[in-house]
Amino acid sequence: MRRIGLCALLTCILPSPSVTAEGIVTAGIHLARVAGGDETIGAFYTDGQDDLFWLGHSDPQRARLSTFLAVADSADLHGLPPDRYGSQALRELLAGARTQSDLMRLDVEITRRFVEFADALRFGVLEPGRVVPAIKRQPGAHDPATLVRLAKSSDLSRILSALVPPGPEYGRLVSERQRLLTLILEGGWGPEIRAGRLELGDQGSAVVALRNRLVLMNYLDPRSETVFDDVITEAVRRFQADHGLHSDGIAGPATIAALNVSARDRLRAVLVAMERERWGPGERGRRHVLVNLTDFHARLIDAGEEVFRTRSVIGKAVPDRETPEFSDVMTHMVINPSWNVPRSIVVKEYLPRLRKNPGAVSHLQIIDHRGRVVSRGRSFSKYSARSFPYSMRQPPGPRNALGSVKFMFPNPYNIYLHDTPSQSLFSQPVRAFSHGCVRLDDPAEFAEALLAEQSDDPRGLFEGIRATGQERTVMLEEPVPVHLIYRTAIPKPGGGMEYRADIYGRDARIWRALEAEGLTVPDVEERVASVAAGG
Repeated sequence: MRRIGLCALLTCILPSPSVTAEGIVTAGIHLARVAGGDETIGAFYTDGQDDLFWLGHSDPQRARLSTFLAVADSADLHGLPPDRYGSQALRELLAGARTQSDLMRLDVEITRRFVEFADALRFGVLEPGRVVPAIKRQPGAHDPATLVRLAKSSDLSRILSALVPPGPEYGRLVSERQRLLTLILEGGWGPEIRAGRLELGDQGSAVVALRNRLVLMNYLDPRSETVFDDVITEAVRRFQADHGLHSDGIAGPATIAALNVSARDRLRAVLVAMERERWGPGERGRRHVLVNLTDFHARLIDAGEEVFRTRSVIGKAVPDRETPEFSDVMTHMVINPSWNVPRSIVVKEYLPRLRKNPGAVSHLQIIDHRGRVVSRGRSFSKYSARSFPYSMRQPPGPRNALGSVKFMFPNPYNIYLHDTPSQSLFSQPVRAFSHGCVRLDDPAEFAEALLAEQSDDPRGLFEGIRATGQERTVMLEEPVPVHLIYRTAIPKPGGGMEYRADIYGRDARIWRALEAEGLTVPDVEERVASVAAGG
């Protein structure tokens, strides 16, 4: 549909400045009535607003409306469904406005749309917990009256620019969205690689397809060679590192599968990551722990710099074991911890074994409500999951499930970071094995990195306590925020992107929800691929 110029529209539909006292000069009360059940917007129009806010002959009104429509036109730039948040629908309403009543209804509608756009830009389109219950984040919302008053007294474009999520990641994702969109419109990454394995010395059409994809993905400078040589080997290694794969320079099945992921699918991952950035955690804190579940690593970040990294194991990819996403604050660590077995594990895994054999799982103590150890010389067969009156605990020791240390950020989900005696799991590329907590490969070094802020000898402090074999709590003098996030599209600080598999299928669910809201990506790449294949 042809877009009508704003100035032409306003000239046609706005009444002359000589409207009587029954008109726009006393519009506040009428506008409040038009707002109907929306008390906050209605209150805005009765609280010192004696004119239309967006529609009128004054320069501020014209500038305000023009700025908002221009910003709304950038909805798709921010990964917001353009049909819902863009300006086209408002422009059509403007073109249809004929009477003073039309203008009042339209002014209130623009106010509503402005508040909705501001909320979506800062806090997201979706309610995360409704889409994925394991996302334990509660995005905020603006107070409409405050937001619109601020728009009246300040530069609207500056206000809207300040609403984007904080931190550099969001801006990098916006740039990557534009890069991928341009690439897709130009034909994407070309034909898929039709091979099971490619390595040094290979040649042929599959190597050419590999070379071309690496060039378009910015891992390789344009070149004409058709042999898998040392240059391509190094490019494959860089690609593997950026996609969480074993970096051996050989394009095996996993690497070829990742190379064959379409630019459209990568764009979907970027758009989902943009929505996730709007959900939080926002400002992460100068010194914080960041665990990206899809990446199987835990990091300690200080002033934007990664100062420590260790491999991690996360919850198994089954509904009752997936690690949730949330943020909290680490207040202390427990060295030589006891493991208080979660009730869910007790009744689902251990009680059935105890009912058959009271001596089962003998490494665990059975504890009554007074904290006393219960004798195994009795039958547990009469108890059900509901009636079992005991808890279970594993005392400190080399076989303890929590290893030598656990890191506590008290939360309602009973999730924490901890050591583990099951070290072999860290050699696996996909490390989803736990009941939900996050296990660390180098917990002692992690503890020392945390304690470095409050001790001149963090290693001596930690090892001295560990050597006693006794359980001891060490408080952090400065609590450290912990963020458990889930990103399959990860901007690199120095430029470029990393991508990870959607281990829990959460991003797929989020994308389907965004599609239901009207967000789409171009299908040009598929058409080009079809033409190339002779379809």
